[in-house]
Amino acid sequence: MTLRGRLTAAFLVVVLGPVLLGAFFVASTVTAVDRTRSTERLSVAASTVRTSVDALCQQLRAAADAVALTGDPAVVAGQLVGRGLAAAVLISDVSGRVTYLSPGAPSTPWRDCAEPAAATSGPVRALAARVDRRDTAGTLLGSVAAAQLVDPAFVGRLAAVSGVAVTLLDGGASAARFTHTTESREVRDGVLAAAGHSTGERVTETAKGRYVRRIGPSVGQPLPLVLSVPSSRPPGLHVTLAGVVVLAGLLAVLTAWRLARVTTRPLVELAGAVDRVAHGDLTARVPVRGRDELGRLAEAFNRMTRETGSYVAALTSSRDQLRGHLAVLGDTLASTHDLQRILRVILHSAIAATGARAGAVLLVEAGGVLVAQCSEGLDGRWPAADPDGPESLRVPVGVGVVGAVAATGEPQRGRVEPTDTPTGEPHCRTYVAVPFAAPGTTGLAAGTTTGPGGTTGLAAGTTTGPGGTTTADEAGAPAVALGVLALYDRVGADEFDDDDLVTLRTFAGHAAVAVENVRVHEEAQRLSLTDPLTGLWNYRYLRESIRREVERASRFGRMLSVLALDLDRFKDVNDTYGHAAGDTVLAEFARRVRGEIREVDLAFRQGGEEFVLLLPETDARGAAIVAERLGAAVRETPIAVEAYPGPVVVTVSVGIAVYPDHGSTGREVLEAADDALYVAKAAGRDTYRVAVARPDVPRREIPVPAGAVSPPDGLPRAGRHGPVPREPGGHARSESAAGVPDANRSGPAHARPEPADGPADAARAGPDAARPGPGGGASSGPHPPRQSRGR
Repeated sequence: MTLRGRLTAAFLVVVLGPVLLGAFFVASTVTAVDRTRSTERLSVAASTVRTSVDALCQQLRAAADAVALTGDPAVVAGQLVGRGLAAAVLISDVSGRVTYLSPGAPSTPWRDCAEPAAATSGPVRALAARVDRRDTAGTLLGSVAAAQLVDPAFVGRLAAVSGVAVTLLDGGASAARFTHTTESREVRDGVLAAAGHSTGERVTETAKGRYVRRIGPSVGQPLPLVLSVPSSRPPGLHVTLAGVVVLAGLLAVLTAWRLARVTTRPLVELAGAVDRVAHGDLTARVPVRGRDELGRLAEAFNRMTRETGSYVAALTSSRDQLRGHLAVLGDTLASTHDLQRILRVILHSAIAATGARAGAVLLVEAGGVLVAQCSEGLDGRWPAADPDGPESLRVPVGVGVVGAVAATGEPQRGRVEPTDTPTGEPHCRTYVAVPFAAPGTTGLAAGTTTGPGGTTGLAAGTTTGPGGTTTADEAGAPAVALGVLALYDRVGADEFDDDDLVTLRTFAGHAAVAVENVRVHEEAQRLSLTDPLTGLWNYRYLRESIRREVERASRFGRMLSVLALDLDRFKDVNDTYGHAAGDTVLAEFARRVRGEIREVDLAFRQGGEEFVLLLPETDARGAAIVAERLGAAVRETPIAVEAYPGPVVVTVSVGIAVYPDHGSTGREVLEAADDALYVAKAAGRDTYRVAVARPDVPRREIPVPAGAVSPPDGLPRAGRHGPVPREPGGHARSESAAGVPDANRSGPAHARPEPADGPADAARAGPDAARPGPGGGASSGPHPPRQSRGR
């Protein structure tokens, strides 16, 4: 709104305010006076009606007493009716039988004057007074009732006596219907509607300006009546007041517009100069034509435009610099998932944008400790007792400045005295620290630790893996921020201000996005390579892993054993116990597989009930030991299934193939293990078989030390050079054919192969060496389907 508009509005408020208030006061006063007078009239009318009805009831009671006291009640009753003291007399005996009823009497039942309120319902035909009839000894002989007809004439008499319109309702409980009324047809419906909405004897007003009040039924006045009077307000009062207000408003608008135009004319030049400045022309100046208020305003405006030009030049330079930093930051966020690099760019940009001398980005790690991931300018800021570099910047959450920021989630800025430097933090004079949390969270929370085998991720707080997910709150630790972005000592020795805090919040938000993106990237990688049911690696990762392991074995002249596992008759488990029980069996089998392999071994779910194990640096003998151990682990301990009384007994068949004996590529070795698995199935299941070495497999001679001793590194070698070392029990150590000849023919029904002294066999035989640590195994994730060949 322009200045002229504001002045006009102010004048209108000053002028029209009292006019509107006066009109409202007059209208409300007239309405209140009218309502008060109408309420008084209705009160007087209600008293008059009650008095009239009560007098009629006393007259009827006297007539009934006269009939009850005489010896010939029928004659006396006829006389009373003939004189008009009652419209009808009814005499009944003790049993209630009518012994006399006046001719032409109104239909019964009659409304008794002594009945309580709303004791009867239906139209009121007559009003009666009832007395007992007794003999001289006081014995009850019956009762006498004298009645008076309630008709339109009766209602008209009540209206004439009270001076108001009277309506007799039908039954007294509802105002929906009436029996007789003196209201006109134009207002009848409005009166009945207002009576229906009123409670007790409260006065209500209709839309057509009538005041309504209900009375009765009650003791002594059993008739349900509605009284109404017209309003005494002058007609057209509100229209007249509205016209006066509109006329006063028009006059006020014309006067206000004229005064505002005269007042704002000297400001036109200043307004024009301001418009030029608003469009970017900072060279605009206003001529100073006097020393009054407008002259001083013109001088201040000219001074402001000169200073603004200087500020704009400085801001343009800062903007270009900040734009460059943001471009670098955006390119970094879009091109890499290297968290250290991203945090370094964020820290460098934040320092350049705020003019800080030093800074650090700290993330929360295990144990609730903030650890600096990157820092800048902290050299020489450490106490003499702690001369290390930025690596020593470790602050517990809740301790010191950055610890308090991480714990509370509230940013802090201020000045630190030399004697107040918190322990573990660098020396500084001024500081500003801002926390950052995962985007989209309502509260601050710690980071995550993800990956198969419990691989450490970004920060402490949540661990996701085969064993499930835990959060910092579940572990008893308070939920804190992902980290803190802290800057120290602004250039010029000035304290950091609110603008610096806002800027730092922006960079902290970028840091939170970077941390979350890296976490999501790691989680997506994990989910894409793991099986969600068993927690083992999936078929996709199997293809990648077997290729990598074959290349490593070929490069270093090692062996690689591949075990193809298949649960026997697993379809019967699903058909007998249901697919939920089958899932339980698969998950428990995967758990037992993880318990029987080393930490360096890899377990995969190939699809359905088919699994694959990769055993690096393991020959056929060691693979046979693992196969025998897996078969025993499954066979000897049936699997308990929820909702079924007994455990499920399952067995496993295993096919073994060794690189390079049974194939020169990962696919060939896997197919050889698959073929050996079918041989084990054909041999009766619950056994294992080693693939037959193919004569067409290309061999490359690798020189190895000959003799009955292990190589210096204690690992089995690929190739068939030199004599095969034998154990004291006569078993070969590393030859695939010599290692498991008996097992290949007879299966696990025979004695279990004895562990050899070689490193590979020792790793299989020793229970501690054969089982992985807490981080062994694989995490859950999706896997592609695989066609079954009818095992």
